Amino acid sequence: MSAPMLEIVGLTKTFPVRDGLGRSAGAVRAVDNVTFSIPRGQVYGLAGESGSGKSTIARMIMGLTPPTAGDILLDGENITGRTGTRAYGRKVQMVFQNPGSSLNPRRTVAQSIAVPLDAHGHPRRERAGRIAELLDMVQLPADFAERYPHELSGGQKQRVAIARALAVAPKLLVLDEPTSALDVSVQARVIDLLVDLGRQLDLTFLFISHDLSLMRNFAQQVGVLYLGQIVETGPTAEVFTDPQHDYTRLLLASVPVISAEEEAMRPKIPLIDGEIPTAEKLLALRQAAKP
Repeated sequence: MSAPMLEIVGLTKTFPVRDGLGRSAGAVRAVDNVTFSIPRGQVYGLAGESGSGKSTIARMIMGLTPPTAGDILLDGENITGRTGTRAYGRKVQMVFQNPGSSLNPRRTVAQSIAVPLDAHGHPRRERAGRIAELLDMVQLPADFAERYPHELSGGQKQRVAIARALAVAPKLLVLDEPTSALDVSVQARVIDLLVDLGRQLDLTFLFISHDLSLMRNFAQQVGVLYLGQIVETGPTAEVFTDPQHDYTRLLLASVPVISAEEEAMRPKIPLIDGEIPTAEKLLALRQAAKP
């Protein structure tokens, strides 16, 4: 049996907290002993509200933030602490939340896509052909290569960002809220594009989102993240039809619906008034409770 494309084991990230005088006031566990794996060619959905630790996990996988503890295994190899290498970059790439800010406004589409090609030593004489191939993959005309980001719609910008991520033929794509900045109709088309690309290129996806309605039709497995911990995980259909954790039921009950059929599928629980707890608030409560 082959190793998972991505395996996360006991991943933890702690951030120090300081008071108004700059003195240490404790630490917040943004990610707390998270473990999950993604088989090759599948989509794992990581769901949770803002502040639950989703993006911190993505940044640790990409090497943008060092983990406090735990291991990251890519294609069976432990790459913890070595995520910035060129060999790693060929295997895993990331699509960010807002394509408007992830694309350099002073670069043409071709120049943006060329950045990873140049960084990984792609022959310059083959660059134009590769850029045209990538634009075709994301269903954009070849003449978009000379356009600038301000000339594109939000959906077109995100397609360019996906093309850039695919430039070095990675095996794993980390999608950090890739559709949250887009209109609903555009979101569906981008998801359809990702599904097609996954089949064509045998890609594995880590899909990070707070939008469970998108996750239902895209991910084979789902993990629900709450205050830095995975509180429920399993096949998507099982988690959606028979959620076991109160937080999962609350998330599903909060999903907007447009039909009586969808309304019947939502868990029936009373809505809870009050503020959503965060790791910072819990730390403050613990500090206040100390004698």
